[in-house]
Amino acid sequence: MAPVSTSGTVVILGTGGTIAGVAEDPTDNVGYVAGKLEIDQLLARLPAAHPPGVRLHAEQLAQIDSKDMGFGVWLDLARRIASCLADPAVRGIVVTHGTDTLEETAYFLHRVLKADKPVVLTCAMRPATAILSDGPQNLADALCVASTPGARGVLVACAGVLHGAAHVQKMHTCRLDAFGSGDAGPIGYVEEGRVRCVGPWPDLHPGLDLDRMPPADSWPRVEIMLNHAGADGRLALAMMGSGVAGMVVAGTGNGSLSTALESALGQCVNAGIRVLRVSRCALGPLLQSPRDRFDGASGLSAVKARIELMLDLMTGP
Repeated sequence: MAPVSTSGTVVILGTGGTIAGVAEDPTDNVGYVAGKLEIDQLLARLPAAHPPGVRLHAEQLAQIDSKDMGFGVWLDLARRIASCLADPAVRGIVVTHGTDTLEETAYFLHRVLKADKPVVLTCAMRPATAILSDGPQNLADALCVASTPGARGVLVACAGVLHGAAHVQKMHTCRLDAFGSGDAGPIGYVEEGRVRCVGPWPDLHPGLDLDRMPPADSWPRVEIMLNHAGADGRLALAMMGSGVAGMVVAGTGNGSLSTALESALGQCVNAGIRVLRVSRCALGPLLQSPRDRFDGASGLSAVKARIELMLDLMTGP
């Protein structure tokens, strides 16, 4: 069990989501409005000295339903976290976030930040007004992780389980433990205010120069499509000339594509559109073959591969 640090400041950045959601009926866990309570109101529901001896500093960076998450919030969030990581007085960072796009935000931060301190995203599956809201415990767990000596990387704390950003996915529509890490498994568990690791902390990326990233409204457009029975490639062809810079295609099985879709995507490549292939399967890596026509993103879901391709288009040659 890793002890909680007794020094340093944990910065909490609020972005909205179900954890800050409100419903008229406390038994209604679906018909709520996300992103209504401020981050200070969420912290007020926790014990005053939690975690013990750790100073808290809260900021409301955004107030949205995470289904509406956009690149502008991502860039603001990444830049604010980068400044916190560079501050020697900051022990760790917690981000409250909606569950719908949490895995995408986590992966983006994982790729653009050198998170040598813990950056912990947390959330809730029930609104703050629910009879048994899960938000307060998830927030308390995230604060414990952010205060744990030796913790690092972009992490997700939900339902007492700690995941790494590279592998975490929302796996269930309504269960409190809605997130999983597939074959990789969780990094650890938060138990009675302490972290018990069962795997290593995430490997760190070198980070990007966020000041040199283009404005969010000029990021390259990357779309996602799916191979399925009857996929004829017409959707891919319709995107040609529409300003699309890249396409992520989720193939069946080991990333296989119908003959018609593969042909259409080949025309897209000839037109200057980058194509990246993943599998639509929830588990298992994409095994690349020399016969494959398009590059593959092994181990990434379609939404994370989209982020990878966008960053490559922005920062590559």
